Amino acid sequence: MISITEWQKIGVGTTGFGVFFVLFGILLYFDAVLLAFGNLLFLVGLSLIIGLRKMLAFFFQRHKLKGTSFFLGGVVIVLLRWPLLGMCLETYGFFNLFNPENTLIRLNDLDLTDIRECSFQKLNFLTMLCHPFIQHSNMALLKQSFIQSNI
Repeated sequence: MISITEWQKIGVGTTGFGVFFVLFGILLYFDAVLLAFGNLLFLVGLSLIIGLRKMLAFFFQRHKLKGTSFFLGGVVIVLLRWPLLGMCLETYGFFNLFNPENTLIRLNDLDLTDIRECSFQKLNFLTMLCHPFIQHSNMALLKQSFIQSNI
C-alpha cells in the first residue's frame, strides 16, 4: 500500500481547490481573480504533492520548455488581469507539456543508415528497450529494412 504523507494530503486538497477555482472562474466568464487564485493554488498543491524539486525537474526538461514557457507565461498573464489571453496560453502550454509526440520515438524520423550499421543482436536489444514507445508497424518496417540491407 502506498503511504501518503500529511503534506501530500494537503497538496491534494489544495490542487482540488485550484482546479475548482479555475473552473468556477471560467464559468463566471473568465473572472481574473478566481482564475489567478486557482492557478496559484494548483501550482502550490502540485508542489506539495510531488515535491518542489520534482515539479521543477518536470517543468524544466529540455523538450518541455516550450510548453512550460507557455503555461507559466499564461499564469503570469492571468495574474496581470488578462484572463482570456492567459487561459489560452495556459491551455496551449498544458497540451504542449503532455503532448505524446514529446515522449514517443518515431522511427520514420530516424536515419536508418545509422541503425543498419549495428548488428542484428543490437537491433533486438533496441526493440526490447524501446518496445513501449515504438509503434509496431514502424518496427516491422525497420526489421524489414535491416534484413534487406544485409543481404
